[in-house]
Amino acid sequence: MQFQLRFSVEAKKALESLQQVDQKKYQKVLKTLGLMETNLRHPSLNTHKYDSLSRQNGEEIFEAYVENKTPVAFRIFWHYGHGKYIITILAITPHL
Repeated sequence: MQFQLRFSVEAKKALESLQQVDQKKYQKVLKTLGLMETNLRHPSLNTHKYDSLSRQNGEEIFEAYVENKTPVAFRIFWHYGHGKYIITILAITPHL
């Protein structure tokens, strides 16, 4: 099963900014997004539900790791939908 990725305005801006300021991290994010399209259960993603960001309308928010055990490691926050086999990327951000 292949997922189609959609990006929030904030996530798109974050990705564009990374491309300009940190090419190495940008490539890591692209690799993670590629894994998310094809295999959300890939062990390196460490995908899990992020309860503290649940939406008021009941959307479950998930977190995927871009990096692990790295200072200011990047994370991708996302949810399923709207539509079958669609993932909406909400944020691409450093984990503080």
